[in-house]
Amino acid sequence: MSFQRFFAAARAFALVSFLALSGFLASSGPVSALTGAATARDGNSVQLGDVTYRLDGVDAPELDQVCIDNKADAWTCGIEARDQLAKLINKRTVRCDDVGPEKSFGKRHRAICTAEGDKASLNEQLIKLGFALAREPIKANVKPAATEAKASAAGIWKGCFVAPQDFRSGKKDGALLGTACRPDRDKEIRAVLFPEELTMPPNCSIKGKLAVRARVTGNIGIYHLRGCPSYPATTTPDRWFCSEDDAQAAGFRKAYNCRRPR
Repeated sequence: MSFQRFFAAARAFALVSFLALSGFLASSGPVSALTGAATARDGNSVQLGDVTYRLDGVDAPELDQVCIDNKADAWTCGIEARDQLAKLINKRTVRCDDVGPEKSFGKRHRAICTAEGDKASLNEQLIKLGFALAREPIKANVKPAATEAKASAAGIWKGCFVAPQDFRSGKKDGALLGTACRPDRDKEIRAVLFPEELTMPPNCSIKGKLAVRARVTGNIGIYHLRGCPSYPATTTPDRWFCSEDDAQAAGFRKAYNCRRPR
């Protein structure tokens, strides 16, 4: 074989190897877009098949979070946020465009998700309805919707609440948000927003407890499953979760004495 033919063959082999490796790396990385039937896991996230995305730029009340409405009554704003997201989906096919991984906990990715036939994303629509705040980092176009929702006192803005991130971390002295917050009732309002006994949402029986010792493993708390020796002893959970995946995504680790529920 001449030198020219040998060089050409070597170059062709290198090109084929590069393309094959590129294809492998592309297939092993996160999917850039996914389309399918969607379920609202909570106000922050949607599930397509076995993939759960967090809506980019969206911070909705958690399922176990309580807000105060414009009549000074407590209401389950986290459940309402999830239900509003489900109404926006309305059993339609949803396309989610992956914009990168969550930087806090878990293995979920952030996405901009749009229901079939809509021009505006679910991210933008939920915030415009007033059932979520804008949350950094943001690639979705949600800031104008957030400004509009606050100005018009839409959704949770018509009442009084704390930012979901303050609720998650148990920051009881966080800023009170909404048009119905009364400075002369600050102590009473916080007692409602951070109740001593947090009501368990339907079908969400996993108990979460904020714990300093969890920081050793890079977490903020510990979760306890039914069947764990620590489950009945955890009488005042700080959080309730519907699945282990949700608990882990919130920065909680499983209690070391837990076994899988029967």
